[in-house]
Amino acid sequence: MFTGIVEDVGRVESAERRGAVLRVRISAPPLARELSVGGSVAVNGCCLTAVTVSEGGFDCELTEETLRRTAFAERLRPGRAVNLERPLRADGRFDGHIVQGHVDAVGRVLELLRDGRAAELVVGCPESVARYLVEKGSVTVDGISLTVSRLEVGAFAVAIIPYTLEHTSLRDVRAGDPVNLEADVIAKYVERLLAPVPRP
Repeated sequence: MFTGIVEDVGRVESAERRGAVLRVRISAPPLARELSVGGSVAVNGCCLTAVTVSEGGFDCELTEETLRRTAFAERLRPGRAVNLERPLRADGRFDGHIVQGHVDAVGRVLELLRDGRAAELVVGCPESVARYLVEKGSVTVDGISLTVSRLEVGAFAVAIIPYTLEHTSLRDVRAGDPVNLEADVIAKYVERLLAPVPRP
């Protein structure tokens, strides 16, 4: 489990096809020192496994299923920034919201409206995610725990403080970019509990 509080911004060094698997090398010297082989790490909000770890970075392997359900097919290019977070420790402080690292859908950046050092990010999203969004509720965008400030038809907006712009990949985002989205899992459980129970 993760919290959506980005620990570090890494850079994609390479992305190479090896049969049905895409092997990605990510440069992240500070965070890599805290990873172990076989451990989990959220990359742009998607829970992946570090298959090799060195002092300067780590490698992950992505299957076709992961590529189909995420923005990675378009975004994992050498030089691109990626948000990184290690799993939450059982004795850790819970600062963001419950993030599983299971991408629900791919959204599209519609606008990044800068207001001085802050900004408003507007993201187009499918109904499969929009149904779980409420104003002042939580949503994960590329692994970042954010608060919904406004809802539109087929889209939502989040306010971005200067710190988040400076310390995440949002500093490089452009209109049209795909982003990984994860809705608040609590909303999904509520929906499930309120659904009619099938009769035997």
